[in-house]
Amino acid sequence: MAYVAHHSCDLPPFFLLSDPAFIARTAANLALEIQIETTTAAHAGDIFSRALPVVDTGSNVVGVPGSPDPADAPSTLSSIERAVECVAKGEARAVVTNPIAKSILYKAGFKHPGHTEFLAELAHRHYGGDYGAVMMLWSQELAVVPLTIHIPLGDVAKQLTRELIIETGEIVAHDLAARFHIAKPRLAFAGLNPHAGEDGAIGREEIDVIAPAIMELRARGVIASGPFPADTMFHKAARAKYDVALCPTHDQALIPIKTLAFERGVNVTLGLPFVRTSPDHGTAFDIAGKGVADPTSLIEAIKLAGRTT
Repeated sequence: MAYVAHHSCDLPPFFLLSDPAFIARTAANLALEIQIETTTAAHAGDIFSRALPVVDTGSNVVGVPGSPDPADAPSTLSSIERAVECVAKGEARAVVTNPIAKSILYKAGFKHPGHTEFLAELAHRHYGGDYGAVMMLWSQELAVVPLTIHIPLGDVAKQLTRELIIETGEIVAHDLAARFHIAKPRLAFAGLNPHAGEDGAIGREEIDVIAPAIMELRARGVIASGPFPADTMFHKAARAKYDVALCPTHDQALIPIKTLAFERGVNVTLGLPFVRTSPDHGTAFDIAGKGVADPTSLIEAIKLAGRTT
């Protein structure tokens, strides 16, 4: 299906890292007439015009779409590891990952909270240094960054520090300029409390934490504004005043972008020494392998990866 999409969506050349036999079985089960060629990363570009290039990771996939098998965890992890190795060696320009079932990986000993943390470790392995990876959700209508991600709502105020806001803001500003070619990125920060705390009447996080961090970012040359009430930040006129919204909580950021661009949203990891994108959705095992899933988010992820490198 990805190869067919190349002709209708003008995708940049890409190759899959997987078990070629599994890809062929899946295509046959979906009655997709796709020519698949096993190749190396170095020669994949020569094949893309006539077939879907697949680089064999050396791990056989035993499960079937919609029925994840813990035995396939090594194959999943090896494909991610090999992808980072490819960009580190200059064999690829970017990494596009598909959704992973973390519950299955945990059973196989996976130690990371998710994709982002694993990629940061792999970046350290291949490039050296430490990387503060940041998750950005992007669409044509809106780009958002959650300052805290998968933690209970009751823990957000404790995790939301000046240092976190400053570090995240600097990474976002740098990568929007370097990767997205926005010369002077405009960052808008949402408040944590209703009405952005209403001058301290509904909480002091805006006064004690968020506003001082914004002032420090400005002192470092970042165009930053806020904190603004989150409930008035996402209508059309407000969105025209910034390039990305940074929000204290996960849902403050993700609800508006998934409302505006659910099928077209792309997950982008900022702060790494390479570009990484992925679809803005999960594994959807209930419809996997049935030929009814909407591929738009994956298509947009591939296109965005091509644009930002």
